[in-house]
Amino acid sequence: MKSSIAAILVATMAVSVQGFAPQASHVSSSKLALSVDDKTEVREYFNTEGFNRWNKIYSESEEVNTVQLDIRTGHGQTIQKILNWVDADGDIKGKSVCDCGCGVGSLAIPLAQMGAKISASDISDSMSSEAARRAEALGIKGAEFYTSDLESVSGKYNTVTCVDVAIHYPSEKMGEMIQHLCSLADDRLIISFAPKTWYYVALKKFGELFPGPSKTTRAYLHEEEFVREQLKAAGFEVAREEMTGTNFYFSRLLEAKRV
Repeated sequence: MKSSIAAILVATMAVSVQGFAPQASHVSSSKLALSVDDKTEVREYFNTEGFNRWNKIYSESEEVNTVQLDIRTGHGQTIQKILNWVDADGDIKGKSVCDCGCGVGSLAIPLAQMGAKISASDISDSMSSEAARRAEALGIKGAEFYTSDLESVSGKYNTVTCVDVAIHYPSEKMGEMIQHLCSLADDRLIISFAPKTWYYVALKKFGELFPGPSKTTRAYLHEEEFVREQLKAAGFEVAREEMTGTNFYFSRLLEAKRV
């Protein structure tokens, strides 16, 4: 990771939108809720200018700058790593997948094409609607896209995915978020987050000295050790892991299986 000013923007803007799929949780919604300010900020941003920006980034549009193109590449690499895991396992067909924070369907759509039964949602109606539109354009059936937040997620799924979402969750809510996601997964949870290291913390703080119109949501880095501890406490064990780092994007990816 190069120490450029734009690199810090990853902590603020280089992540997929969040939102989560429906039904009753084992975790108290009052404990799990993001602060009103965080949730409102994220929802409003990704329903307005954030949607326009990220819809271009997560597409083949040429109307992107160098930073946005690099972020597209980094996010695409993370998605491909997950798809490689799934492909190597060779058993996703007919399995249920809950994609939490689906954005425009970057992960949910290819998983549906591989035969998974998809339940995907996002806190942004603009994002989930775009994901549904893209899926329909590709002739995908059996995939559900809707607007919802984390507090409304429930049910049981073979696999739960939550990719590039945790950056919008405060550290004090991260443990509850992980526990909740694990409660939805019968077999495994695939989660990514921006790791809290001295280097990335320094980049983020340096970037905060240069506020701009693109930096419209709070960004949170998370201790990797803490994430692993929470997974273990929920009865999960990390089976595979990856790290993606480009000039303007960084994301730790963990696959944890129920033991």
